[in-house]
Amino acid sequence: MRKHLIRIAAIALVLLIAFLWWLFSPDRAELPEQAVTGAQPQLSRAREQTVPTVRIAKPIGWSANAMPTPAAGLRVQPFARGLDHPRWLYRLANGDVLVAESNSPPREGGGLKGWVMGLFMGRAGAGVPSANRITLLRDADGDGVAEQRSALLTGLNSPFGMAVVDKWLYVANTDALVRFPFQLGQTRITAQPEKVVDLPGGANHWARNVVVNPDGPTLFVTVGSASNIAENGLDVEKNRATILEVDPLVKKFRIYASGLRNPNGMAFEPQTGALWTVVNERDMIGSDMPPDYMTRVEFGGFYGWPWHYWGGYIDDRVQPQRPDLREYVARPDYALGAHTASLGLTFAGDAKLGQRFASGAFIGQHGSWNRVPPSGYKVVFVPFAANGFPVKGVKPIDVLTGFLNKDGEAQGRPVGVITDRTGGLLVADDVGNVIWRVSAAGAH
Repeated sequence: MRKHLIRIAAIALVLLIAFLWWLFSPDRAELPEQAVTGAQPQLSRAREQTVPTVRIAKPIGWSANAMPTPAAGLRVQPFARGLDHPRWLYRLANGDVLVAESNSPPREGGGLKGWVMGLFMGRAGAGVPSANRITLLRDADGDGVAEQRSALLTGLNSPFGMAVVDKWLYVANTDALVRFPFQLGQTRITAQPEKVVDLPGGANHWARNVVVNPDGPTLFVTVGSASNIAENGLDVEKNRATILEVDPLVKKFRIYASGLRNPNGMAFEPQTGALWTVVNERDMIGSDMPPDYMTRVEFGGFYGWPWHYWGGYIDDRVQPQRPDLREYVARPDYALGAHTASLGLTFAGDAKLGQRFASGAFIGQHGSWNRVPPSGYKVVFVPFAANGFPVKGVKPIDVLTGFLNKDGEAQGRPVGVITDRTGGLLVADDVGNVIWRVSAAGAH
């Protein structure tokens, strides 16, 4: 009898271990990262995760003179070092560069996913208090290195996007769009902020970007969702997962586009003047799904979140379902790979990096947490055709890589990307605390 019970206990233990292994083992990608990119990405079935696959590269920073690796024909050098989580960049008319040194506000809640993520977020540097500062960098001699810096603004609240209109500097804090009186050449602002509009603050996706509408007196502001798939209810998602159009004259906004889980970078395509954005898609349906993307944004466009993704694929986890909305879901224009955390976006415009990078979009990919093996952790380029859309059949081209070392540790993580006044590409690296400058080989 005793032997029989021991045998049953042993079998139960083996079954329990097998179950726990199945439950907690990471979902592994079955497709290469490049397969889930382009206008027609290879999409696979959703593989729902009860426990999230969490693989965040340990941040270690850059040692000695180590740097990321540029594409052939390009070179890289530090434009500015010793920053504190540089996230976003903005170039002023005189060539000065503003950098938002910022981090997430304290996070709350989040259920099982939030609990698991909380255990690992320290590995990504997300637990570090925000500097809440905008720093002005000046490269007066044009040698590709900022020799002057000053704290333009302090005491902000997880700032991100910046834009200048007339004599105002607009700053997108996590909970409000504010503005300050500003004169070009000024290196310190002491005036108190003037609130333009309140924004839904914090939560899972806290970063708010802002760009100026070239066709009028309004500004566009991105607001990411508070959750992965509205698991905390739609009430907390009011005015989230959207691009808002703000009128600063009357201090009101309207929803310009919706169903965008976490839009960040925005830029206007030079040939058509159309607004484009990059979007982080949902988590926990496998390492291959769904792709992050960039897309042309139309007024009134609905991109599916939380019920649908990639133009109408149904997310069965979201209840109640909304089949009535499916026919209205816009399909994104270009996939950027699953879980790449694509954040930065700028068009080549006045970049001088050679013919290969003359027409198209640069994208800063912060890197995955919900994929094995990791994806992103690089800067890529998508060539555009004369019609204002990506060249047919093209895949993203690596511009700056090497942010992960051979042990899978993060020496850096790219975020914002802009061009500088001499045609180089600036890349904010919020783990390396560096702004990198990419230029054509042989150029400054």
